Amino acid sequence: MIKVLIVEDDDSMAVALRDGFKYEGYEVNLVRDGEEGLRAARAGRPDLLILDVMLPRMSGHDVCRELRKDGSDLPIIMLTARGQEIDKVLGLKLGADDYVTKPFSFLELMARSEALLRRASGHTNGPEEIRFGDVIVRMDRGAVKRNGSEEALSSREFSLLKYFLDHKGQVVTRDQLLDAVWGYETAPVTRTVDMHVAKLRKKIEADPAKPRHIVTIHGVGYKFAG
Repeated sequence: MIKVLIVEDDDSMAVALRDGFKYEGYEVNLVRDGEEGLRAARAGRPDLLILDVMLPRMSGHDVCRELRKDGSDLPIIMLTARGQEIDKVLGLKLGADDYVTKPFSFLELMARSEALLRRASGHTNGPEEIRFGDVIVRMDRGAVKRNGSEEALSSREFSLLKYFLDHKGQVVTRDQLLDAVWGYETAPVTRTVDMHVAKLRKKIEADPAKPRHIVTIHGVGYKFAG
């Protein structure tokens, strides 16, 4: 399981981030100040660090600086306040990999997190841009456009689409999708797959009632026909 360390002192933001990442299947460690965050990053060996800039006891910039001085290549996404351009510039100069400006959507943060983790692991899983029909998928950004308009996919929907793209032309069962996208430990039911496929079709199919791309294989599952 991928481990994410969140360093955020704002209560509502911290809880929202913790619950969001847990829902997406991450192991989460949440701390509330910079010094504790630095200790947790050094000791806990997380896979990803979500780091607020404005923190008590030690700023996010200082945490980032110290980790890079240690030689750590831990992927870091910094959270900055709106309009604080200097925070973004300084954070990147200190070694942060990306930043998100508050307020932000959790979908955007997840897309950036997943793209950063893919880059860090060295696995791009094929081309960064995939086209089918009137849809363009940017794998590196977690972004989907149809007819030139951005489609807001949830992290789960994007993971489902990615699985279909990786298995183009193959018949995949609902159990396969549950295992790959949800993980059996979450114990969802196969109806969950059908519900998410229906939502995904509304965003990528010209006529969701008569899908061209995600085709139902009755009694088995689905096939991505491209």
